[in-house]
Amino acid sequence: MSNHLVRVGAMGLVGQFRSPERTVYPRGRRVVVRTVRGVETGEVLAEPNGSEGAGEADGELLRLMTTEDELLAERMERRRDEAFAECNKLLTDRRLPVALMDVELLMDGQGLYFYFLGDVTPEVDALTSELAETYEATVQFRKFTNTLLEGCGPGCGTEEAKGQGGCSSCTGCAVASACKK
Repeated sequence: MSNHLVRVGAMGLVGQFRSPERTVYPRGRRVVVRTVRGVETGEVLAEPNGSEGAGEADGELLRLMTTEDELLAERMERRRDEAFAECNKLLTDRRLPVALMDVELLMDGQGLYFYFLGDVTPEVDALTSELAETYEATVQFRKFTNTLLEGCGPGCGTEEAKGQGGCSSCTGCAVASACKK
């Protein structure tokens, strides 16, 4: 099986991602991928053509972006903008000689990455640690993210799951497309 070429992350890294179901995703489509950093969004640059090596993949291509994924990505973007503004304010207030280039908050809420131009001094490192603690408020998104990734409960999408703490029907479930059927 060949891999898709997908661009991921704020820095636009390109990697090879394998689709477990051997689904072919068209060029230009937004997708959800699992990297070594966590769950991220990406853009398919090339479909598998059989000539790329079927060897080691850089991650797993989970699915096309759903409406729920897009809503989550918008929320994470707002949180990213807040973290960017707060970090710039703290850099200015503390007169630290470093330029913040970008902030990246992964889709799964697990990683908050700060990209600086210049040397990252111990003072800057302490500042980003402080911000990471502040934005550990991503816990409020984590439950929603887990639902998107795992479904609404044990056996999600199966007849046995009805009335067992999950939703009563996939037709009315907000994350029906994420169900593991």
